[in-house]
Amino acid sequence: MSEAIDHRRRLFVGAAAAAFAGARFGIAGPAHAQVQAIAPGTNTSFGALKQVNAGVLDVGYAEAGPADGPPVLLLHGWPYDIYSYVDVAPALASAGYRVIVPYLRGYGTTRFLSGATVRNGQQAALAVDAIALMDALGIGKAIVAGYDWGARTANIVAALWPDRCKAMVSVSGYLIGSRDANRMPLPPQAELDWWYQYYFATERGRAGYDKYRRDFSKLIWQLASPKWNFDDATFNRSAAAFDNPDHVDIVIHNYRWRLSLADGEPQYDALESRLAQFPVITVPTITLEGDANGAPHPDASAYARMFSGKYAHRVITGGIGHNLPQEAPQAFAQAVADVDRY
Repeated sequence: MSEAIDHRRRLFVGAAAAAFAGARFGIAGPAHAQVQAIAPGTNTSFGALKQVNAGVLDVGYAEAGPADGPPVLLLHGWPYDIYSYVDVAPALASAGYRVIVPYLRGYGTTRFLSGATVRNGQQAALAVDAIALMDALGIGKAIVAGYDWGARTANIVAALWPDRCKAMVSVSGYLIGSRDANRMPLPPQAELDWWYQYYFATERGRAGYDKYRRDFSKLIWQLASPKWNFDDATFNRSAAAFDNPDHVDIVIHNYRWRLSLADGEPQYDALESRLAQFPVITVPTITLEGDANGAPHPDASAYARMFSGKYAHRVITGGIGHNLPQEAPQAFAQAVADVDRY
């Protein structure tokens, strides 16, 4: 199913929308009612960030909400950071959720515990990071939500560890990848959309991203969200995360690995073999798409069959681009609360 939602209008419908949500999704109880109305840009900071050793990483993360609340893990993408959720997190916290927003490997205050660890950006490694973080925080099962790299990671957690994933919210749907599939050429216009991936395949591209990482990232923001009028302060808050000493290594490896131009690590081979079969996701899921997403993304009709549990697709209107949780926090937070009741 598909729903179209104008995130700006949602800020004003209040009780009527709450009644609709209750009827449509069977929502009951104050912790799962309509989340608080919140406009993009309402918040500019989290509380004090935390650190925890998890797997091969010392993970930096923000946490909000009651410690005994239902856990929600919010995963960011590239080239973004935890500030994509700076409005989503308090909205969910106010509804009673325990919200965890980690910096991925190569971003912000997250660091590798050992200098000898391969700076690996392959998809399975990022998903194992998410499971390791849940283990470190004593979280058995969580709602997992994300966009871009974070959506792919959420997909993998849901597909390979459904016992750890209560439900999922995923921007742009099903993003699990296969290096074999990536060897197949696309039509020229589609290849053009991935220009940065081919740039990163060259040493000139690596050097260019390292030298101009903020300019490069701002360009991606503009292309991926052409109607989002973010200001310099908003961008700079996130861009600080790209100063992480491992950032360039992780980003370049991620895109080169996809094209079979860089090796993964053998401990992830079995997981990647399973992912190459494009496993169906069985947990309850809501997929989201902005009506002005300028980044490459599949049509919802192409992936609906990949979700065998209770499922809905929502198009968020109002000029919403690729960084959907930051551009439309109300719609994203409501999707998390709604899928919790599936």
